[in-house]
Amino acid sequence: MIAPMRRLAKIAMLAGVLATTACSQTSSDAPKQRHEFNIGWSIYAGWMPWPYAQQAGIVKKWADKYGIKINIVQVNDYVESVNQYTAGKLDGVTVANMDALTIPAAGGKDTSAIIVGDYSNGNDGIMLKGGGDLKSLKGKQINLVELSVSHYLLARGLASAGMALSDVHTINTTDADIVGAFASPDVTAAVAWNPQLSVMKAQPGAKEVFSSANIPGEILDLLCVDTATLKANPNLGKALTGIWYETVALMKQQDAKGKEARAAMAKLAGSTPEAFDNQLTTTFLYSDPKAAVAATSAPALVTTMTRVRDFSFSKGLFKGAASADAVGMAFPGGKTLGDPQHVTLRFDESFMKMAADGKL
Repeated sequence: MIAPMRRLAKIAMLAGVLATTACSQTSSDAPKQRHEFNIGWSIYAGWMPWPYAQQAGIVKKWADKYGIKINIVQVNDYVESVNQYTAGKLDGVTVANMDALTIPAAGGKDTSAIIVGDYSNGNDGIMLKGGGDLKSLKGKQINLVELSVSHYLLARGLASAGMALSDVHTINTTDADIVGAFASPDVTAAVAWNPQLSVMKAQPGAKEVFSSANIPGEILDLLCVDTATLKANPNLGKALTGIWYETVALMKQQDAKGKEARAAMAKLAGSTPEAFDNQLTTTFLYSDPKAAVAATSAPALVTTMTRVRDFSFSKGLFKGAASADAVGMAFPGGKTLGDPQHVTLRFDESFMKMAADGKL
């Protein structure tokens, strides 16, 4: 069974951490040209191309092309991988867009999202027992991992039905306990992600009333790299992008080679080929770099990140910030969101565009 990806994003930030951003960009020990880099990943269907690429020699192929060495490092706990990146122990990490914003970026670490790899297209869902629809959630207790993408999905689902989070009562439940909780007669509503979601769907009388497929492109999975490291070592971005698109193209093939690659990824994830393929059906992979560039450059991304940052700020995830604008974000075409003087999350489409143009 594939381990869950998005856990409660708890992180302790110093009260004045946002004010350090400008200083960090001019530090005397800023990253310089290097030869070896560490990229962290955790188990999730959309991120399994990374360890497979290392196993298959694709990482070495592209790293050798650019005269560098890339270590693809597994971190068993998702949030711990993001925390390690934030602390400087990793040069890059696989991370969801909300967590990229609320952990490294909100913590003052200038971060560049160089690959928009996929979006959840049904991997996250709101479950209800006993029939009904979204409006039936009003006044109910809903079990979920609070302050996670499940909480965000619930907010979006309620809004689509003309309701707000204040119309329900959330019960913080760990990802490890959510399936058992939903099986209890006392629990009638819950929000979860795969693989737990698929188990909950199979429970008698259970019905999915809203999923990430209703908000395509909002729960994004990214590869983020430290901006200063990337500026000093652009070949790292080129190699990582080449690795990604070669590997995803292979896994998407519907022939023996593609099947073999997916089976190897499933094994690396501790899953079966059937379960892995099933999760891929609710994961929209940007296998075409042109599509990824278009999605990253579209106005819809700014709209999505506005919703994400407003939700995150409302839940206190920008600790010490006076407003949601405190954490600046930059998008292709010079568009910024929030404080342009304190940009710490950058959606950089340049390397994906190189792939699209055949210039890697």
